[in-house]
Amino acid sequence: MRNRRQIFRALLLGVALAGIPGCTKPPEAATESAPLKHEHKPPHGGTPVVLGVELYHLELVLDAATGKLQAYVFDGELENFIRSAAPALQISATVKGAPQTLTLSAVANQATGETVGDTSLYEAQADWLKGVTEFDGTLAGITIRGTSFTNVKFNFPKGNDKD
Repeated sequence: MRNRRQIFRALLLGVALAGIPGCTKPPEAATESAPLKHEHKPPHGGTPVVLGVELYHLELVLDAATGKLQAYVFDGELENFIRSAAPALQISATVKGAPQTLTLSAVANQATGETVGDTSLYEAQADWLKGVTEFDGTLAGITIRGTSFTNVKFNFPKGNDKD
């Protein structure tokens, strides 16, 4: 009887732990000079912005020469594009002490079948972004697969990952 209880408790614990969302990749190996750390590498070389507890990411890619900012929506590992129905994203930024607002519009892509209302790419162009290398920003909000994220603060180019 005692053995059955132990098996039952172990099964309950396993089921409970399986339901906890989070990062599934193991952290990079620790060395003597570097502590154990888990990292995500943005595929376009941009700035990662974590949404939730690594549930999703935005990758912000800035072309400072043209003032064009792109925001890609990714899964929690920055590996797979995730589509959103949001028609636009709004970012409030502080650049050299001056407040700015940027609205990134949804981008359709015939090659992937993405449309406005079902896309993983948003972009905008603004003259105030030309030559900018750093700013503090707040994403007003985005809903991805029924989960909403609001007032997400970040720094460009550092992001908001605290690891």
